[in-house]
Amino acid sequence: MKKLVAPIILVVTLFMNLNTAFSQCKEWKFPADAEMKAKTEEKISLYDDYRKNKDFVKAKPHLDWLLKNTPDLNTSIYINGAEIYQNLARAEKDNAKQNALVDSLLLIHDLRIKYCGEEDNVINRKALAAVAFWANEAGKEKLVLDLMDQAFKLNGNNILDGTIIPYMQVVRINKLKLKNLTDDEVLERYDVIQSVLDSKIKLALSQGKNDQVTRYRTWKEEVDKILIGLITVDCNFVRTKLGPKFTQNPSDLGLAKKIFVFMLQDKCTDDPLWIEAAERILQEEKDYGIAKNLGIRYLSIENFTKANQMFQIALEVAPGNSEKADILIYQGAIEGRKGSKVAARDLYRQALAADGSKKEAYEKIGDLYYSSFSDCAKQSNMAEDRLVYLAAYDMYQRAGDAKGMARAKEQFPSKEEIFLINWSVGDTQRVACWINESVTIRTRD
Repeated sequence: MKKLVAPIILVVTLFMNLNTAFSQCKEWKFPADAEMKAKTEEKISLYDDYRKNKDFVKAKPHLDWLLKNTPDLNTSIYINGAEIYQNLARAEKDNAKQNALVDSLLLIHDLRIKYCGEEDNVINRKALAAVAFWANEAGKEKLVLDLMDQAFKLNGNNILDGTIIPYMQVVRINKLKLKNLTDDEVLERYDVIQSVLDSKIKLALSQGKNDQVTRYRTWKEEVDKILIGLITVDCNFVRTKLGPKFTQNPSDLGLAKKIFVFMLQDKCTDDPLWIEAAERILQEEKDYGIAKNLGIRYLSIENFTKANQMFQIALEVAPGNSEKADILIYQGAIEGRKGSKVAARDLYRQALAADGSKKEAYEKIGDLYYSSFSDCAKQSNMAEDRLVYLAAYDMYQRAGDAKGMARAKEQFPSKEEIFLINWSVGDTQRVACWINESVTIRTRD
């Protein structure tokens, strides 16, 4: 098998063997003639016994007889027939003979549609069979792409999961090898895939299937990576190609998502187009990642009101405690910049309560303490005023911030300063002002 095809086969194999739920051939339709009926029963028994024993070569002629003489017998001859031909094709080393077997495999799907219906379901399986063997076969690449296009058109969001990534891989083969797709045609198919994944994510979320959500989101990232390898998707591309479309149709959620992802990847989140697209998405979907990134952007330009709005949305839909802690730290940063140190510390403490591994929160509290010298200094004695640095040091130590600890220690009181007010190293003293914590006396010398 060709190298470009191998990864696709791994994805689709499981999905080619699934049984169907409904068919026009659900009931058995034996011939009325007694002799013919007996012959049919014999062929069923023979082909199925050989199939179950994985002797697909011996199963084939008996299956072929049934397909020719009793094509509307039952859906099972097509399901099992696809299995037989699929395994025969896999085992065949001669390329010409293998292609002939694959031709027959695809014909079995066509016959199933003709006699049993279920076009959407069967075309999906036919496309998967074609991908498994012919995705990169010379002269077959466009046929496979057409089948994939048809499968997605017929099935929409109900497309089998195993078809999704292979579709984008087939697009890549056609674009790079045959050069038969324009950038716009690639983008059209990319849009279809991402729309399907968005729908599957939404359904999985509603059903509480977090493993599926994670898998689909990983697939979205993989599809993005393939696209970036096919066309130059940078901020200039987004502005010139997608920006005008979004201006004409700002309600296009799918387009907004593309703009958001591509501009985020190219690090141009300062562009108003990116912000507009992100906010459009949030109007429809409370997405943690989008809300978080928007909040960071507004925080960077000190639009604290908007930043807090975005972070609040992110906090509401955060998937876990780790993510909640991250948002609480950002909210603490907002309060810190506004000068509300008590509120900032409270948010950092909430972050630590949500996820104790977020040591950054201790560092942030240390920064608050370190910067409070002028706020808290009574200017009656230097030793007491310098207690804020001891409190800062303790926070940096919890954070594992060696540089912060060294910086704070340089500002500790001296031995002379604590001697003047009858303090000793090891004593416990209360830091006044808003900090209101006890520290152990230490000196810088």
